[in-house]
Amino acid sequence: MILTFENAILIASILIFISLIAGKTSYRVGVPVLVFFLGIGMLAGSEGIGGIQFNNPLIAQAVGVIALNFILFSGGFETDWRTIRPIVWHGISLSTLGVLLTAVFVGLFIHAITDFTLYEGLLLGSIVSSTDSAAVFSILRSKSLSLKGRLRPTLELESGSNDPMAYVLTITFTQLISHPEASPGAVTLLFFRQLVVGFILGLVIGYLGAKVFNRIRLDYEGMYPVLMIAIMLFSFGAASFAGGNGFMAVYLAAVILGNQELIHKRQILRWFDGVAWFMQITLFITLGLLVFPSQLIPVMGIGLGMALFLILVARPLAVFLSLLFFRRKRRGKTFIAWVGLRGAVPIVFATYPLLAGVEKAQMIFNIVFFVSLTSVVIQGTTIPWVARRLRLLLPVRVKRMTHADFELSDSVKSEFVEIELSKESAAVGKPIVDLRFPKAALISLIRRGGKFISPNGTTVLEAGDVLWVIAETKASMKEAYTALEIKYLED
Repeated sequence: MILTFENAILIASILIFISLIAGKTSYRVGVPVLVFFLGIGMLAGSEGIGGIQFNNPLIAQAVGVIALNFILFSGGFETDWRTIRPIVWHGISLSTLGVLLTAVFVGLFIHAITDFTLYEGLLLGSIVSSTDSAAVFSILRSKSLSLKGRLRPTLELESGSNDPMAYVLTITFTQLISHPEASPGAVTLLFFRQLVVGFILGLVIGYLGAKVFNRIRLDYEGMYPVLMIAIMLFSFGAASFAGGNGFMAVYLAAVILGNQELIHKRQILRWFDGVAWFMQITLFITLGLLVFPSQLIPVMGIGLGMALFLILVARPLAVFLSLLFFRRKRRGKTFIAWVGLRGAVPIVFATYPLLAGVEKAQMIFNIVFFVSLTSVVIQGTTIPWVARRLRLLLPVRVKRMTHADFELSDSVKSEFVEIELSKESAAVGKPIVDLRFPKAALISLIRRGGKFISPNGTTVLEAGDVLWVIAETKASMKEAYTALEIKYLED
């Protein structure tokens, strides 16, 4: 079947529907849902039962870049700074030094066992050097793992922040191979410019974006997620235009925005969570369509050897060396090393050598696809088992709730009060978003003049308002009283 614009929408809807059904099955059989998405794309492709002719790396790369924007932004937006603050340097070390070491170890291994040149080996190592944020986020959350210590925030911080480093390394070695005349100094400058510009613009756009977001008053609530998309795309576009790393800018901006008091924040969080899943499905199906299964057979030997070396040698060495100067138990480091899943991101990065005309680009793409598939199947299916063997699981009754778990949960809060605002109240005349209300409490309803109002961040409080406040704990309720500048009276 030739893929045309007229039938693309119908085919896409059918593939997405099948993917969702397959996703439900994956939870029962214990196979990561992302494997099903890739498999459906391969079955629908030119060598599968669907027979869809799709061999356009440029379109696949464009889909990948857009999807990664949403996936990284969603992951960053859900990140609670209070949770990651104690381990932020652990995550930074893993996402920079860990990525670099993984790329070097894999590159040297490939150079030693194949006819790849050193640069070609390092390019291949760079492409698979980062863990896949989509794979890690989805597997940790779908498995509902309650991990001891700060393992989960460390893993999510690393997987969300290490793609930029892998991207810069991939671009650097692609340039060195496709432009041999390029001086080492120019390539080194490109490397640091990508990181520095992306970092600075991510911080600036994140802080300014939060101020702009709260100041703009839109007529419809549904337009606020659109405004957030504009900020997200501006982060990527501005950083890329300035010669920086767009992925780094998007993730940093999202982390900063997610830790500010924003209008309609809960609705935006839910919206991005759903869109991120849609983007994961779209991305994996697209990459599944792009690959030719018959071309994977000749590289199975190299691919399997590389996958095993990556999982059992390169990743553990990189993790232990990156965390050498941090106080962490060996069991925790071992688990972090095992949750080094490769997924769609390396496959997207493998399209860059294809479009740059690198000699072994097609072989590199096929090897990366095989390694990513092997990694998700082997590591993704065994994460709960490894966590149990290492005695890193918490009992269900004391499972820790993350910031995202709380925001996306519909569970009933444990504290409920009615607060009437007097004329003297300092909260009168202020919009709710300016009150710095605690994250674990919310104003669910306002009774005003015999009517009930469903409030949002822009709702301005008036004298005589009766606020229905619900909170997770008494401590959260006390913080709510403090935000309203009202004295809290114990029962």
